[in-house]
Amino acid sequence: MVRRLASVVKTLTPQRGELQFCYTFANLSDMQTAFHRRITLLFFLTLPLFGPSLRAQHPATPKPVKSDAKTEESQLSREIRHQLIVLPYYSVFDYIAFTLDADKVTLSGYVLRPTLKAHAEAAVKSLEGVSSVKNLIEVLPKSSTDDDSRRAVYRAIFEDSTLQRYAVPEVPVIHVILRNGEVTLEGAVLTEAEKNLASTRASGVSGISSVKNNLTIRPKGAPAN
Repeated sequence: MVRRLASVVKTLTPQRGELQFCYTFANLSDMQTAFHRRITLLFFLTLPLFGPSLRAQHPATPKPVKSDAKTEESQLSREIRHQLIVLPYYSVFDYIAFTLDADKVTLSGYVLRPTLKAHAEAAVKSLEGVSSVKNLIEVLPKSSTDDDSRRAVYRAIFEDSTLQRYAVPEVPVIHVILRNGEVTLEGAVLTEAEKNLASTRASGVSGISSVKNNLTIRPKGAPAN
């Protein structure tokens, strides 16, 4: 049966530019040997044709991109900002800012309580990735007159129908810093008109000698405290 099968099996042989069935075999072993030789030859002849398509179907896996240093710094900045915002007794009448140089942090701003200055430094130092903290926060002098003016400026700004939305957060994004009758507004608002309105409202308070407006314009959702 096998010999009869081998006698009728034909194989591919190139002749005059075409592949034709032209050979018969005396036994199955000869047929298998010839068949494998021709398949091997055919494979190597057609490999250059299929190579590009195979590479296109299986593109090289891109190498993973190393994390950008700026992304890591941005994450650390968010952690520092969060630590400052959640400090006990940090309020609308305090303002703490920071700069980050690699792993070195510089704190600046104004606070009413000396303990708040110390707590801010300790909180930032506790963060992984921070090697040193330079504390330039200024403690405002105690003054009953300034205390009264702070409350008056607060009401003037946050009872305004346009600006009252900024009083909603636990720590408002508009900070009122007052020293010796001089007001400095820190933080951020959404529009230039709101920034100017805050100055107008603060200037209208009795006993205020000057208003310095450091409010910045930031898009909705951007951190401001």
